[in-house]
Amino acid sequence: MKKTKLIHGITRTLVLMLSVGLVACNHDSTSTTINSNNEHGPDIQTWQTSNGAKVIFVQSPQLPMLDVRVVFDAGSARDDLGGVALLTNSLLDQGAGTLNADQIAERFDSIGAVVGNDSLSDMAVVSLRSLTQADILAKALDTFTTVLQQPRFAAADLDRLRKQVLSSLEAQEQSPGDIAENLFYTGIYGGHPYASRPLGTTASVRKIAVKDIQSFYKKYYVAKNAVIAMVGAVDRQQAEAIANQVVGKLPAGEHASKLRPVMALADARHVARQFPSKQTHILVGQPGMSRIDPDYFSLYVGNYVLGGGGFGSRIMKEVREKRGLAYSSYSYFAPMSDLGPFIMGLQTKNGQASEARDVLMQTVRDFVKSGPTAEELQHAKNSITGGFALRVDSNREIVEYMAMIGFYNLPLDYLQGFNKKIEAVTAEQIKDAFQRRIHPDQMVTVMVGDGVEGK
Repeated sequence: MKKTKLIHGITRTLVLMLSVGLVACNHDSTSTTINSNNEHGPDIQTWQTSNGAKVIFVQSPQLPMLDVRVVFDAGSARDDLGGVALLTNSLLDQGAGTLNADQIAERFDSIGAVVGNDSLSDMAVVSLRSLTQADILAKALDTFTTVLQQPRFAAADLDRLRKQVLSSLEAQEQSPGDIAENLFYTGIYGGHPYASRPLGTTASVRKIAVKDIQSFYKKYYVAKNAVIAMVGAVDRQQAEAIANQVVGKLPAGEHASKLRPVMALADARHVARQFPSKQTHILVGQPGMSRIDPDYFSLYVGNYVLGGGGFGSRIMKEVREKRGLAYSSYSYFAPMSDLGPFIMGLQTKNGQASEARDVLMQTVRDFVKSGPTAEELQHAKNSITGGFALRVDSNREIVEYMAMIGFYNLPLDYLQGFNKKIEAVTAEQIKDAFQRRIHPDQMVTVMVGDGVEGK
């Protein structure tokens, strides 16, 4: 999917193995520190800058590195004109202050620093990784700050990136997987902002003007709409200075308004699209859960049994091992600010698409009806908790979690309590949550392949 730099990070959902906590955490301008008694839980400090940005900081002196992620509530769900969020984020390092794109890249490359940007459904991200040697860090932060606070948004740069987006949209129309995904999101979200394509549409992208980019940046790239996550070999005093440098000259602004609620599906919907391919792409699902969902851990562990646990999952056993209908089959939740999708999927030979779909649906029906066995539940718990330490074993991974915690207002001790919450899940809780939340007879089914019409 990463055909160009612009394409980096434009998937609809940021699917993290550790996604949410049970309760939202209230933050104010006072400083807070969470000390960990768990060897896998980092000590987290949080405060606000003078202009209202939230800061989440973990001191990690083992390596002379600093990772910074600045996250804005400025993803594609905020698009009034499809593609504006993506192009705004992508244009930041294409010209800023007195520097053009080549000069910006050279400044980072000359000191081994790495800058990145991502545009997702909920959020827009600008990130930096640098050595903490004083002269190197100073140059990296100076350039990063210029990119974030003084983007040019030149017409020539917009036109160049617009061509890349239009090329990507054209490529999507030749990809049965992309076609299926776009039809799926439209099917489950209808007119909700989550249905919008991060790339926009050919028509919307052609309409975007510099003034649209400038307006989006002015509204959403403000301090009160930002979270700064930092992990690295700096102390609290340095971290405060860095946060103030990075966002200190951004206007305070206001936090983006809450999205309107996602509505549940009232009935089943079937979408078939003819496409000249050897395999049929099948996606089935519904709105699933948010990142502060009270059923999160029950649904998370239950889905590991259903289709998230690879070869040990029910879907894989029924679809691949018993019947050989697909090489890969799966299910997952992609929680967002509101109800992100619950998705089941597979690719199979065109001639057996109907059978594969039926097996997939029967598997989820059986699971919703009966829940996991004791053996399945224990295997899921062992696998999830056993792999937990590997998910927080680097600064790069920790800073991503810190950004998530800050953006979604999750408890600061979320990582420390994760394994205990997994261990506390019961089979009855999973069965209850799936029966209340997952409705096999009210799902969207999308099939894209050769000869699928009428199935």
